[in-house]
Amino acid sequence: QVQLVESGGGLVQAGGSLRLSCAASGLTFGSYTMGWFRQAPGREREFVALINWSDGGAYYAHSVKGRFTISRDYAKNTLYLQTKSLTPEDTAVYYCAGTRRIGTTITAEYDYWGQGTQVPVSS
Repeated sequence: QVQLVESGGGLVQAGGSLRLSCAASGLTFGSYTMGWFRQAPGREREFVALINWSDGGAYYAHSVKGRFTISRDYAKNTLYLQTKSLTPEDTAVYYCAGTRRIGTTITAEYDYWGQGTQVPVSS
């Protein structure tokens, strides 16, 4: 079965950085658009970044553009999210997800989800 397993979260101070990872198994990694989403306490899950399977193109939410970088290692079947200049507003549980669609930021259009990794950012 498909498994997406996130790691790399943890407490970080404002201005700091983290690299999140998502190890994928049970799916043809190169045939899936992979995305990062996050959910802060009391808020809906929101799109953060995606990388398309078709051309490797990346797309970011306005709130993280210029601070976060999404990438993927096809040999390791692993998705990454490099973050920097974190603020308390980035505090959330971060999820990776996969879809066969291209360029979608819609949560409901992703078929597979990881269990999430927490990223608390202290001020």
